[in-house]
Amino acid sequence: MGYMGKYLDVNLTNGKLNELPIDLKKAEQFIGGKGLGANILYDSLAANVDPLSSENIILFMTGPLTGTSIQTSGRWCIVTKSPHTGIFLDSQVGGKFGHRLKQAGYDYILVRGKSAEPVYLEVSSDGFELHSAIKLWGKGNYETEVDLRKIHPKMEVASIGPAGENLVSYATITTDKTHIAGRGGAGAVMGSKNLKAIVAGGTEAINVSNPNQFARLTRKFGKKVRANPGVKRRHEIGTVMWVRMANEAGFLPTHNFQSGVFKGAENISGERMRDEYVVGHTACYRCAIACGKTTRFTEGMYSGLEVDGPEYETSALMGASCGIDDLGAIAKANAICDDLGLDTITAGGTIAFAMECMEKNILKQRELPDLHFGNAEALHTFLHKIAYREGMGDLFAKGSLIAAKSLGKNSSDFAIQVKGLELAGVEPRGSFGMALAYSTSDRGGCHQRCWTPGAELSGSLTRFSFKSVPKFVKDSQDERAACFSLVLCDFLPFDLPEMVEMLNMTTGFSYTSETYLRAGERIWNQTRLFNVREGMTATNDVLPNRFYIEKAPEGDPKGQIIDKKAFEKAKQEYYSFRNWDSQGIPTQKKLEELNLQF
Repeated sequence: MGYMGKYLDVNLTNGKLNELPIDLKKAEQFIGGKGLGANILYDSLAANVDPLSSENIILFMTGPLTGTSIQTSGRWCIVTKSPHTGIFLDSQVGGKFGHRLKQAGYDYILVRGKSAEPVYLEVSSDGFELHSAIKLWGKGNYETEVDLRKIHPKMEVASIGPAGENLVSYATITTDKTHIAGRGGAGAVMGSKNLKAIVAGGTEAINVSNPNQFARLTRKFGKKVRANPGVKRRHEIGTVMWVRMANEAGFLPTHNFQSGVFKGAENISGERMRDEYVVGHTACYRCAIACGKTTRFTEGMYSGLEVDGPEYETSALMGASCGIDDLGAIAKANAICDDLGLDTITAGGTIAFAMECMEKNILKQRELPDLHFGNAEALHTFLHKIAYREGMGDLFAKGSLIAAKSLGKNSSDFAIQVKGLELAGVEPRGSFGMALAYSTSDRGGCHQRCWTPGAELSGSLTRFSFKSVPKFVKDSQDERAACFSLVLCDFLPFDLPEMVEMLNMTTGFSYTSETYLRAGERIWNQTRLFNVREGMTATNDVLPNRFYIEKAPEGDPKGQIIDKKAFEKAKQEYYSFRNWDSQGIPTQKKLEELNLQF
């Protein structure tokens, strides 16, 4: 129970769609979502498959708790090989699509091959069918969703915009207009297959193993969630509550991570956004947190603009990192990215890199006119050029690492990425824990695998030190891997025993806290095996040179630097906790312990 028991296999090359049973033994071993998707991806692909070739697959995954009465159970995820990094990718998404996919009767959809012409996929409890999407091709996500909802009024839509169609390596998938599978370029994988969208809905019941006990547990848990101070804070302000805190602590990425202190931070803070622009709260399915914020601008250049957001990461990367302190300008960039289908973190990081290249005369004005820190109009223009791969937009559509390799002149020192994925909104010199978390993340410079700033600011971890960090990062990564397999939200406050009990009440499994975390460790090692097979070793678990050679110029971290010897020592300690060898490769003993094969 908790599983629908089947998945849909879609071969776009020959147009064949097959309904097949899921492997329940694998489901128990890898839970669902990220974990089961990682195992399927590893078993389905050979090494070195081109992510944009027909050989790559893309998985639209739910988990055993998706669509149930537990808080934040609307979440789902996409698993594929990333065209932006060339390694494993899972992209976690909110909204209502995951719930509706399960109501259609499926635990996941596996898409392979490539259609000769643009298509979209309809999946419901009444059946499944491919339809022509020729008339949708070229349209933005907003218009695509409106058009598809007219045809399928009771369905949820997951679509790509022009960036995905044009194979921008960090193109996104959008659902419910505002919920984004952002990182790593899953939208480009859909575009490479000529798959414009999936619409899903149905009336199938999502059953649990012990409905009475589960209902009692989820009611009790729901009350706890609503009473949680952190939840109340997120509901009041949203994720942008971190703008002020990050700036005060000195780790708000500023001017392409040259600093962690932004002089215009108060202008883009969550508190100011709440007081002047927020007109409503939005929530995913079954979520009392409702951290989404609808902002409306009634005066000035952006009068008439209404958008869901911006979130913290967008404000950090499109705002502070690009030197922009105008909330309307950031919201406009947010809307452009959501409609065209661009990841705001990677787009912001890549454009901030381009701005610094202009500052250092590596790029010339004739190539990118007026693109400099603080110029919002140039930012907006460049986003369009990237999505349509026009002029210099073609080079930067590949991200900062590839652009730096092309530009040379030591620009790779300040291309702020790990394994090709641009860093999220925490400056590592202000958070040593994130330095190790970024470098060891299974999808590159990601903040969702482990979040250390809270522990560092509270004193649970010592700031500006790697003391206790390796074990903290390892344990957090395992726990998050399991949670993203359920699939539940990053922001959900829970105690491990109660989460395990709800999982067992749903599925009929007999997990303990220990075996649940062991499943998370198994999943983390599975993604590591995938990346090792693609050529990743310890040499890839590193930071950009900026953080090793340039001292933080101001704020709490002033004078701090990531000492390379201390960092490498911490990394080897992390490998030791994982029982990996010195090159970051899981040992045979560890694989046998986790029942994995390389």
